[in-house]
Amino acid sequence: VYLETYGCQMNVNDTEIAWAILQKNGYARTKELQEADVVLLVTCSVREKAEQAIWNRLQHLKALKARRPQARAPLRIGILGCMAERLKEEILHREKLVDVVAGPDAYRDLPRLLAVAESGQQAANVLLSLDETYADILPVQTSAGGTTAFVSIMRGCDNMCSYCIVPFTRGRERSRPIASILQEVRMLSDQGVKEVTLLGQNVNSFRDLSEVQFQSVAAPGLSRGFSTVYKAKPGGLRFSHLLDQVSRIDPEMRIRFTSPHPKDFPDEVLQLIQERHNICKQLHLPAQSGSTRVLEAMRRGYTREAYLELVHHVRDSVPGVSLSSDFIAGFCGETEEDHQQTVSLLREVRYNVGFLFAYSMRQKTRAYHRLQDDVPAEVKKRRLEQLIATFREEAARANAVLVGQAQLVLVEGPSKRSASELCGRNDGNIKVIFPDTELEDAAECRALGRAQPGDYVMVKVTSASSQTLRGVPLCRTTLSRAAASH
Repeated sequence: VYLETYGCQMNVNDTEIAWAILQKNGYARTKELQEADVVLLVTCSVREKAEQAIWNRLQHLKALKARRPQARAPLRIGILGCMAERLKEEILHREKLVDVVAGPDAYRDLPRLLAVAESGQQAANVLLSLDETYADILPVQTSAGGTTAFVSIMRGCDNMCSYCIVPFTRGRERSRPIASILQEVRMLSDQGVKEVTLLGQNVNSFRDLSEVQFQSVAAPGLSRGFSTVYKAKPGGLRFSHLLDQVSRIDPEMRIRFTSPHPKDFPDEVLQLIQERHNICKQLHLPAQSGSTRVLEAMRRGYTREAYLELVHHVRDSVPGVSLSSDFIAGFCGETEEDHQQTVSLLREVRYNVGFLFAYSMRQKTRAYHRLQDDVPAEVKKRRLEQLIATFREEAARANAVLVGQAQLVLVEGPSKRSASELCGRNDGNIKVIFPDTELEDAAECRALGRAQPGDYVMVKVTSASSQTLRGVPLCRTTLSRAAASH
């Protein structure tokens, strides 16, 4: 089997789950497309561009299928994930390119679906589940170097933002039992993984109902000035409890989480981030727009003012926090004035990292049924370019503040551009590049050779751009030691 992943981190995790299931059923994995008997594409539906990439890839695979020698079994092609869920009929019928279609909740069914396909029929399962979390399947980690890993803690989303296809492709929100998450993080720690990112479509509304004694706990309050389209649900162990437990497993393992919704930041969570040296002081606060009018059309459940109040509260609670965000340019009905408000929000908050896209209308969403996609493509493009330019200017300023400071960097491996340099990330998740030289260890003052992936290195920052920091390495150290000396 040959697996190819498109889209978000959830899809990287889904690929590992699908592979774990197939491996148990006797499949071997290849990195060479030519060797494969089965090609599975784990797909994304968030924007049209992502889907177009898959259709193009299918044309390439169709040619590969046609050229396959008669002596070999026919090549079988499968579409997994969000696009399978959204476009099942079209995928099965369009030029009969695909043999297997499996939605995000149907990976357990892959061995059966592939067996059906072997007999020459098309096979599909896109049933969404109310309870599938793959809690008992430990994903087979495939990340390079094995320094970092993603752990999925929940699936689906209940927020129903008007632009978003996710609730329709991934179903309702459901959380994995805490016990199974802790087991997976312990296993990763034993394997030497140094950074874990907890993943969910709305990670901070996590709610584990598997333990009876916690089923009647009151629901935590929303961030001030925020509302939600669904009723607050009582009961269950919440995200702050999970974060507390996960951060205790290994003091040398960094913990991050994504993607949260700004409404779910109770003070307990911010307090934990501030207190624990291994929970990164880095938060993703997806704004989407800086205009209250557009936010209302998006059904985000907050105003510009409430969002800014949260940003100030976060910065007061977690000094030195690094912020990232998502923005959509050219949403339905967005005026030039609305756009300028987003530009001014980018200036006011000054994010370190940003994910910015032009709006892409998706069928099934509320916007598709209720709103007009009335901003012309060239206007979206111009606005997006202005947002990106503004973001970069501000990020360069935010990163410039770090010049002259020492930053703790988790080494990921050699830099892409130069074999004589190493690359890693600081606590704020910003890429740091530094020369690969002999280093002393902070504890024993003697040369101890070169830093390896998974090592923590103290780096003095010498220059900064909007994307990257550069610096000189000072010494190798540990997460706990670096925290104690600060």
